[in-house]
Amino acid sequence: MTDGVVRFEKTAGWLDWCPRPSRPKFTPPPGAVDAHCHVFGPGTEFPYAPERKYTPCDAGKAQLFALRDHLGFARNVVVQATCHGADNRAMADACRASEGRARGVATVRRGISDRELRELHEAGVRGVRFNFLKRLVDFTPKDELMETAERVRALGWHVVVYFEAQDLPALWQFFTALPAIVVVDHMGRPDVTKPIDGPEFELFIRLMREHENVWTKVSCPERLSVGGPPAVDGERNPYRDVVPFARRVVEAFPDRVLWGTDWPHPNLKGHMPDDGLLVDFIPHIATTHELQTRLLVTNPMYLYWHEEI
Repeated sequence: MTDGVVRFEKTAGWLDWCPRPSRPKFTPPPGAVDAHCHVFGPGTEFPYAPERKYTPCDAGKAQLFALRDHLGFARNVVVQATCHGADNRAMADACRASEGRARGVATVRRGISDRELRELHEAGVRGVRFNFLKRLVDFTPKDELMETAERVRALGWHVVVYFEAQDLPALWQFFTALPAIVVVDHMGRPDVTKPIDGPEFELFIRLMREHENVWTKVSCPERLSVGGPPAVDGERNPYRDVVPFARRVVEAFPDRVLWGTDWPHPNLKGHMPDDGLLVDFIPHIATTHELQTRLLVTNPMYLYWHEEI
């Protein structure tokens, strides 16, 4: 601490976000939404949570909005990052500063008041996130999560869930009992080395087929890929091993899919993706203009800007 200001030392090995993302070859349709991204701090203005599992680099709203414009998007959905815990101020500040071009997904605890929930709604929050990755968050009892879901239903919010594929059987009953639209982050993190028609991914497909309130984000190929991005070539076809999984979901459930950059790529090890290359992943998984428009415009507008439709 110097001059009364707390300084944060980022976690060793943390990769900073790509400072010079390429310009995508794919042009998103007008009104396209990056439906999964984050803001980190800056820590001197919005301190990181004491219970956090990692300390990130600063990545604030100015950088996020600059990236939005560079990639050719119109709007953002800012998802509360675990490094901020249930202190939603950085996320809510970004939503307020966006002049209506950003919505938010919050993390809330049982003690939150109705007034605080209304304030988050007025800031632009339209969902609450439940994280089941033990390496990122401490366990929250399911009865508390269900109570939260019931409370935010009155505001018209949905529930975002983040888990890994092997945990879906144990979470199935809880997810299917939630009283709202349920949005699954990153297709439930499938193991792309396993068959696309194998029992693990088939269980996820069954979840979406049998429960029409379940949506998913076909995002984060950089987290799911084993091969990683290829050297940039004429086709710019990144993360080829993830494409069949995401394409299957987009084609099977075109009205319940979302896409996002996941910028600034929290707690990512190995490589830091070029966000322009991530955008060029889209036409490989949504292969027609109609599918691209649903994925990037129609679906996120329905979920986050319903009052404007």
